[in-house]
Amino acid sequence: MNRRAFSPPLASPVRRSLIALPLAAAMPAALAQFRVEISGVGATQLPIAVIAFRAEQQAPQPVGRIVRADLERSGVFRPLDTAGIALDETAKPELTEWRGRGADALVAGSVSRLADGRFDVRYRLWDVVKGVDLGGQSYVVSAADLRLASHQIADAIYEKLTGEKGVFSTRIAYVTRSGNYTLWVTDADGEAGQSALASPEPIISPAWSPNGKELAYVSFESRKAVVYVQEVASGKRRPVASFRGSNSAPAWSPDGSQLAMTLSREGGSQLYVMGRDGQNVRRLTNTSAIDTEAAWSADGKQLYFVSDRGGSPQIYRLPVAGGNAERVTFEGGYNISPSLSPDGRQMAYISRSGGFKVHVMDLGTGGASRAVTDTNDDESPSFAPNGRLIIYATREGGRDVLMTTTTDGRIKARLVATQADVREPVWGPYGR
Repeated sequence: MNRRAFSPPLASPVRRSLIALPLAAAMPAALAQFRVEISGVGATQLPIAVIAFRAEQQAPQPVGRIVRADLERSGVFRPLDTAGIALDETAKPELTEWRGRGADALVAGSVSRLADGRFDVRYRLWDVVKGVDLGGQSYVVSAADLRLASHQIADAIYEKLTGEKGVFSTRIAYVTRSGNYTLWVTDADGEAGQSALASPEPIISPAWSPNGKELAYVSFESRKAVVYVQEVASGKRRPVASFRGSNSAPAWSPDGSQLAMTLSREGGSQLYVMGRDGQNVRRLTNTSAIDTEAAWSADGKQLYFVSDRGGSPQIYRLPVAGGNAERVTFEGGYNISPSLSPDGRQMAYISRSGGFKVHVMDLGTGGASRAVTDTNDDESPSFAPNGRLIIYATREGGRDVLMTTTTDGRIKARLVATQADVREPVWGPYGR
């Protein structure tokens, strides 16, 4: 549910065609091109020199530039200016010289086209401070996979230098409206988009399965809200909740065996859980309030959700096995859209405080919360699988945009789509 979810959008009075697609056709250029603008300064950013990969200008993708942008967007690294410097993975750089340039780490590589049309991408990483060659890798990929290889290189560098997994080769899903509604699946930087579903009627609330192979979402194609589950690779889909009344806000359990959602089949909007096939439906709440926007705890034992049972929308949690709900948010009179970090220690949500802003609550430290955005029309926060970044939708400068922020709010990256309203992002899991 976004803040308008108590009044869901109505389907068009005229039913038209809907297309469910495998991820085959690339996003049209007018929608595909995002411009990434990064702002803010982290407290302990690591200065890193990423040299343009040798011969990357002859390749379909600027590999070194993608690696650099990924690392910068993470908020952990501060890339240095390396314009005009030529270096590749075979070099033996003078690391003391790079230390003098202010670098803590150095990356160089190359891109070579092979006789069969594929590309050999290689890189090497040096720890400048310790004066150590940290090794590298090579990837032989098709032209279509050059972006993925670039993201995988950034992931490897991130993990080598931080000890944590990177998320650059993961995917996100979101919905655009430009005439029709389209559900897109893209790289984590918003690029390389492919259409999963196109419809003249609203598509809302996409949710990734834990294995990254399926998306649940709500479609209004039949003039009512119906929950579908769709295989990402093949485009094959099935309705899992098409009961009388409204069916909305699907959320996968951590093990992928169940879906929680909001149904009004027995009157009122209440929480239910069911098997991933739509069977074994069980009601969890029984109130006169609107209970919606379920989010599972990391251990799968609790559901966080939004309810107006206290007079205004607030976030509560409820044992999945049954029991009483307890209120979680107390600051502010309007708190919605909970998203739990993968380790269960933090919750991102939208709070109305001088506008609609993303807040982050530390669940393990007495519920202290803080605003991490400076925009006023935020929606749909979603954690990256390593818990270090949050993607959300907002409106800025008269445009609907996607943004990411570090969980402390210090570093933000804005992904500006050129010709579409972009909403409802959700970050996918590891693997693809």
